Amino acid sequence: MDFLVLFLFYLVLVLIGVVTVCICSKTHYLKGVVRGGAQIISCIIPKCLQRAMPKLLHYLFRTRNHTFIILHLILQGMVYSEYTWEIFGYCRELEFSLCYLLLPYFLLIINLVFFTLSCVSDPGTITKANELLFLQVYEFDEVMFLKNMKCSTCNLRKPARSKHCSVCNRCVHRFDHHCVWVNNCIGAWNTRYFLLYLLTLTASAATMAIVSTVFLVQLVVLSDLYLETYIDHLGHFQAVDIFFLIQYLFLTFPRIIFMLGFVMMLSFLLGGYLCFILYLAATNQTTNEWHNGDRAWCHYCRHVARPLSADTQVNRNIHSHGLWSNLGEVFLPATAPYERKKN
Repeated sequence: MDFLVLFLFYLVLVLIGVVTVCICSKTHYLKGVVRGGAQIISCIIPKCLQRAMPKLLHYLFRTRNHTFIILHLILQGMVYSEYTWEIFGYCRELEFSLCYLLLPYFLLIINLVFFTLSCVSDPGTITKANELLFLQVYEFDEVMFLKNMKCSTCNLRKPARSKHCSVCNRCVHRFDHHCVWVNNCIGAWNTRYFLLYLLTLTASAATMAIVSTVFLVQLVVLSDLYLETYIDHLGHFQAVDIFFLIQYLFLTFPRIIFMLGFVMMLSFLLGGYLCFILYLAATNQTTNEWHNGDRAWCHYCRHVARPLSADTQVNRNIHSHGLWSNLGEVFLPATAPYERKKN
């Protein structure tokens, strides 16, 4: 019972932390929380580690490297190894449908294809050769994206919805974000691959969680374990409840329970992020625009010295043209007007 309580407490803390970061990411409160946490941690961590930590964080998150790709593949390999080693064999003995058991492998193949495409494909790098072409794709809103602005690093005119990625050291067309898990920027030309990669990764985690849960439930039902009794620490007979079953299954199948907890948590986290990405796609926004949009409009209001009207707030996303058109733009990136006329 102690283990179960601690595990649930840990899971709740992780979920609360993720939700807090999501809520505070667009406010100044997050900076204060991070600063306060850093001050507390600095009193505990030795000075030598404090000096090494910024260099490590800079290497991991501010330079292109394959650390997270390797970590991704290791975690995926460990989960599938456990699924193959134990769950697949046990489920075959219980006569589970083979198609049902092979579904995670099918999703894995598709996921690795789109993972590779997300890693190696060009997100829409802006160069001298294609600069004029990209300048004609999107309209400038004169708030977040201004005409005749130049990138101070690349010395190129900045098309609307583009941004310079400091990690990749390049300007990217319709920049969304830099993803450390694929070691690449996500932009106009590879957003579709990233979305399908995220979709298949979420589906594979959820499928394995469902298969593992069904296996454990069927095991309990077939063994009539839920009808048994046990002697508590006071020497009294007690009927088996859900908490006792979970603890018993953990002691009997520790690796399966750990894997189930991991893929369940992963399913919730990836599912939430997938819903966010689908929302951005449906409204024709990028992560960069969603994160910086309010700040840009507040700055614009102060600059023109007038309050933001209700009509302006409603119509400020000039790139949204309806649900199906917005989703279509993810899979068929927008092109310059004169190029569309040629086709």
